[in-house]
Amino acid sequence: MSFAIVDRPAELFQRVLRALRSDTRYSELVLSALAALVGAIVGGFVIALEQAVSFLHSAAFLVPMDAHLSANQTIDGWRVLIMPALGGLAVGLATWALRRWRPRDIVDAIEANALHGGRMSLIDSLNLSLLTVVSVGFGGSIGLEAAYTQMGSGFASKFGQWVQLRRGDLRLMVGCGAAAAIAAAFDAPLAGAFYAFELVIGSYTLNALAPVAASALSGALVSRAVLGTQPIFKIERAAELAVHDYILFFVLGLGAAGLSIATMRSVTSIESWLRRRAPQTLRPLLGGLGVGLIAFVYPQVLGSGHGAIVYGLTTGYALPVLIGMLIAKLAASALSVGSGMRGGLFSAALFMGALFGSLFAKILGLLFPGAGIDVVDYTLVGMGSVAAGIIGGPVTMMLLVLETTNDFALTLGVMVGILTCNTLVRLRFGYSFATWRFHVRGMRIQGAQDVGWIADLTVGSMMSRGVDPFPGDLTLAALRALVPLGSTRQIFVVSPDGRYLGWVDPVDVHAPERDAQAGVTALSALLPTGTPAFLLPESNVRTALLRFEATRLETLGVVDNAETRHLVGYLTEAFALKRYNQELERRRAEESGEAGLFSPAAAPTP
Repeated sequence: MSFAIVDRPAELFQRVLRALRSDTRYSELVLSALAALVGAIVGGFVIALEQAVSFLHSAAFLVPMDAHLSANQTIDGWRVLIMPALGGLAVGLATWALRRWRPRDIVDAIEANALHGGRMSLIDSLNLSLLTVVSVGFGGSIGLEAAYTQMGSGFASKFGQWVQLRRGDLRLMVGCGAAAAIAAAFDAPLAGAFYAFELVIGSYTLNALAPVAASALSGALVSRAVLGTQPIFKIERAAELAVHDYILFFVLGLGAAGLSIATMRSVTSIESWLRRRAPQTLRPLLGGLGVGLIAFVYPQVLGSGHGAIVYGLTTGYALPVLIGMLIAKLAASALSVGSGMRGGLFSAALFMGALFGSLFAKILGLLFPGAGIDVVDYTLVGMGSVAAGIIGGPVTMMLLVLETTNDFALTLGVMVGILTCNTLVRLRFGYSFATWRFHVRGMRIQGAQDVGWIADLTVGSMMSRGVDPFPGDLTLAALRALVPLGSTRQIFVVSPDGRYLGWVDPVDVHAPERDAQAGVTALSALLPTGTPAFLLPESNVRTALLRFEATRLETLGVVDNAETRHLVGYLTEAFALKRYNQELERRRAEESGEAGLFSPAAAPTP
C-alpha cells in the first residue's frame, strides 16, 4: 500500500504532462515551466557548492568565508605547500573507491547529449561534484564550474527521465540545467543560456529558446535572492575605445589562441606523463604537490582565481609579476586537471586570459607610451578571448563580459578578440577543451549535437550490392568488348585471388589514346599505386563521409574486412550525403517538430 501511495504523485504528474503534450501548442509552455522549476533547484545547488568550498577554504587555509582564496597572499606557507597535496590524496583515494563501486566513466552533459540522448546518472553527477568540491576546496588550481554544470545537468536529466520526457525534450532539459548553473554562478542569465546553446545543446532553435531562458533566469534569480546582485567583475567606468584599440584586440586574439592551444595540450601532456610513471590513485597527490610548490611562490594560483582577477582589475600587477603568474597559473591548472583532480578550466581560462590581456597592455604601454592603452580594457578582452578559445563558447563569453561589466562599447572590443581567438583555435586546433578530451579518449565528438543515431546508419545498410568485378589482368580490348561505353559508371577491379584493387572510370578504358595498346594493356595498369581506398560494412555514415573527403573519390568499394578485402558492394558519396540528410531531418522532425532559426520547418508527415 505504501508503494502505491508514494507512486501516485509521480503517476498523476506524468499523466498530466502527457495530456498537455498531446496538444503541441502547450508543449513549449509545459517545458518552460518545468525548466524554470529545474533552474530554481539548480540555483540552490550552486549556492550549496559555493558554500561548501568556502567552508573548506576557511578550514584548510584560514580564509574568511566571504573572501576569495586567490586574493589572500598572507596564508601560512606550510598550508600552501601541504593542503593541495592532502586534497589530491583525498581525491585519489575517493576516486579509487568510487571506481570499485561504480566502474564506469562519468558521462558529462556534452557527451550525454551527443551520444546518450540526454541520459545522465544523478549519482555519478553527485560523486563528481563532491570530488570537485574537495579538489577546489583544498586549493586545486581549477574552478567549480565543472561541478555546477555536472550537478545541474545531472539533476535536470534525472528530472526529465522521471517525468518521461521524449528524447529531444530530455536533451533540452539537460541544457536547461547547465544554463541555470552558469547563470547562478556568475549572475549572468544571458551567458548561462548561450552556454547551453553553444556547448550542451549544440544549436539555436526556437522551441529551445523559452525553456532555456526560463531556466537560466530562474537560476540567476535564486542566486540573487540569496547572495545579492553584486557582479563578480565590477567596472566603475565605461570604456572609450579608439580605432587602434580594435586592431590591437585582433593581435591580442591571435596571442590568446596560442595560449589556449598551449593550455589544452599541456593538460594532455601532463596526464600522459603521469600515467606512465604513477598509479592512478597517487596522481592527484603528485599534482597537488606540484600546485603547492607553485603556489608557495604565487599563491594567486590557488582555487578558481576570481579574487585574483578582481585584484588585477582594481589594483593591478607589475609586469614581472604578470609574466611569472601567467606561467604559474598555466602550469598549476594543467597539473591539477592532468593529474586527475576534478574540476574545469572555465575559471582558470578567465584568469589566464585576464593575466595575458594585462601583460599585453603593459608591454604596449612601454612600447607606445602615448597610445592611451587602458590596462583594464585589455584585461577583459584577454579574459574573454582565452576563455572562448579553451571553452569554445564565443557568444557565451561576449555576453558574460557584457553582463558583468554593463559596458556595451567594451563588449564590441571583446568581440574582436574572442572571434579572432576562437576562429584561429578552430582552424588550427579543431577542438575546445571538452571535445579535445573526447578526442584523446578516442571518441569522435565535435559538439553536443545528437549523433547517437549515426551508429545505426551503416555503410552496409546504404551500399549497392550485386557488383560484378573484373580481374586486373584482363586486357582493355577484352574489357571494351564486355563493357560498352555508357553501360556502367564504374568498373571494379580485383586480383586473381579476389582481393579488391580499386575501380576505374569506363571513359578512361575507352579513351582513344589507349587504342594502340589496348590489346596488351592490363586493366590493373589504370589503377593508382598503393593500397586501394575502401569502406567496411560496419562503418557508420560519418566515417564514410570523412573517407570520401580524405580520398577525394566519388565512389568507394565496400569490402568484407580489411584483411581479405573481398568486394561486397559499393557506395557513392552523393547517396551517403542524401541518406544522412534524410535521416537528420527525419529525426529533427520527430523530436522537436520545429525548425531551426535559419532553416524551414520539416514538412508534416501525411
